[in-house]
Amino acid sequence: MSDAKPRTVAEIMSAPVVTAEPGETIATVAARMRERKVGSVVVVDSDRPVGILTERDLVRIASEGVDPSHDPVGGWMTPEPDSVSPDESVVDAFASLAEHGYRHIPVVDEKRLVGIVSMRDLMRIARIQPAESLAHEVPKGLEGVIVAETVIGDVRGLEGFYHYRQYSAVDLAEKKPLEDVWYLLFYGELPTLAQRDAFIDEVRPLREIPADLAAAFPEIVRLCRDAPPLDMLRTTFSLLATSLAFRPSLDVAAEELREQALRTCAVIPTLLMAAYRLRNGLDPVAPHPDLHYAANYLYMLTGEVPPPEHTRAIEQYLISTIDHGFNASTFTARVITSTGADLGSAIVGAIGALSGPLHGGAPSRALDMLDSIGTVDKAEPWLRDAVERGDRLMGFGHRVYKTDDPRSVMLRGVAERLGGEKVELAKEIERKAVEVLAELKPGRRLYTNVEFYAGIVMDRCGVPREMFTPTFSSSRAIGWCAHVLEQAADNRLIRPSAQYVGPPAPQPVPDAA
Repeated sequence: MSDAKPRTVAEIMSAPVVTAEPGETIATVAARMRERKVGSVVVVDSDRPVGILTERDLVRIASEGVDPSHDPVGGWMTPEPDSVSPDESVVDAFASLAEHGYRHIPVVDEKRLVGIVSMRDLMRIARIQPAESLAHEVPKGLEGVIVAETVIGDVRGLEGFYHYRQYSAVDLAEKKPLEDVWYLLFYGELPTLAQRDAFIDEVRPLREIPADLAAAFPEIVRLCRDAPPLDMLRTTFSLLATSLAFRPSLDVAAEELREQALRTCAVIPTLLMAAYRLRNGLDPVAPHPDLHYAANYLYMLTGEVPPPEHTRAIEQYLISTIDHGFNASTFTARVITSTGADLGSAIVGAIGALSGPLHGGAPSRALDMLDSIGTVDKAEPWLRDAVERGDRLMGFGHRVYKTDDPRSVMLRGVAERLGGEKVELAKEIERKAVEVLAELKPGRRLYTNVEFYAGIVMDRCGVPREMFTPTFSSSRAIGWCAHVLEQAADNRLIRPSAQYVGPPAPQPVPDAA
């Protein structure tokens, strides 16, 4: 057993601390935080901490329309913040931050501020300490735990913002075609017009299902007629990856893996629509050589070239769902890739994770709720009854966002542009739901998520409800593949630890009876 002395907070804390006084204005203190490049300031009376102001507080202040040049910090700080002692162990300090969701804790010695410790400081220590010393402090579900570095994008839940590379994902959905965003995630930059044309030419032939697999498709669908569309995608894509002899990512060059990723993203819409049409007694529609991704997706559904307004609406939805941080399916794809497995296995695993109702969600359920309510005058009593019964409001709430889901805000605008009676009903239900929740569940602020308006947009564009989540998967495959390429390029086996909570071991094994 190691005799190493546990590290203390004093060894890793930052000092001196950036401080403020209660009477200073928010603007002055915010400027100080930017200048000193810190995420928080400790508000002090002499050298005694009386509060803390963090970046989260600044976001909250901005959202409430406060004049930062006049309001003092004392009215917005978290008063009497929890603290740790400089002699406290790193493990205990980690527990304090993880338990309360803090990112910064003042270090206080006999009521005197002597330093500050952050979650970032503690995570650096966690990387070099034995896993067993900190495993019991890691939150369930790994919430808030950083498991890897990425340049693909991020989700900033407190701000209601997410981005692909360095660009706002919503801005990309408003201004760019899907092919540009696909190129951005794979190559790290937006394409020129010539690069876009070359990219489209490169992926166009990759949309076709190989002839042998296409010939077997009707029999596969017949055998799995009652399977949900995502299960069909999981099965057919697995067959495709096997038929194309996708090799372990550890054994293939980066260029070959990229070609496999391009083919995967290009062919998944074709697999989805071929299976859907066969299940409904229709012949599959081959990809249209002159249509780009979004228009082709709708074309393979109906066999007719879609109107431009439907193409653009679906395209904006698809762009908005390409990537969303280290969500469950993306993390699954990276874990599988970290073993050196082939790209097909990583994508099949991601599809499996997405099929879970706690991850992929169901825009159709939000639309079903609108159908159940029916009319605007029934919205408030329906919602009130649902909240009082403890029912979940479909299309509301998100694991990460603590404010408006930017995808929902963008799709609300898309829905308004498309028009239709469901749009006005949805907007009224959204407004009434916020009011009812504020009254019956004070402090529990729920906002619409991506599912709420996504269902309305897809329904308006003719996508059947059973294909809502599969449509989500077709665009998310681009994000999965980008993460597979990134993981494979700088790989390390992802192998976390678990905390054993069973009977004490070792115990004697009973003799044979």
